[in-house]
Amino acid sequence: MSAMKIFGIAGWKNSGKTGLMVRLVTELTRRGYIVSTVKHAHHDFDIDKVGADSYRHREAGAHEVTIVSGTRFAIMHELRGAPEPSFKEILARLAPCDLVLIEGYKREPIPKVEARRLESANREPLAPTDPHICAIAADHPVEGSDLPVFELDDTAAIADFVEKVTGLQRKGV
Repeated sequence: MSAMKIFGIAGWKNSGKTGLMVRLVTELTRRGYIVSTVKHAHHDFDIDKVGADSYRHREAGAHEVTIVSGTRFAIMHELRGAPEPSFKEILARLAPCDLVLIEGYKREPIPKVEARRLESANREPLAPTDPHICAIAADHPVEGSDLPVFELDDTAAIADFVEKVTGLQRKGV
């Protein structure tokens, strides 16, 4: 397998990042790609339910808790005061795939599209100060940018752009 192909979605809170991520995963998997995702959270988060066995294991002090069933597995890793792992360390833990879509990590040097919505609390453009932003997806007209601009909901066109930028090759085409 060649080097991991990575593409990001960056933007401020409520800019439409998650919706765009979900639509892109749906579209790119429909096109036959194996897509993994990484989302960076700027706050404490939990994927476990209070009272569940895995929660109890974690609360008891387990360093990693792995839940396995016939349909999926998940590994939760408690940092317990250790620093947040680097972006590269996270990528190294992923299984091989065709593309890793990244939500957040807006300062990482990876190709990305900037999501913009009028409803976003912060509407300051990221593109002028980030040379890795290679397109903008917005729910409103964007003026004064030399970058390609997509309608935020034009998932097929954005997926085509991701294929082009990352060099993804459709299987059987």
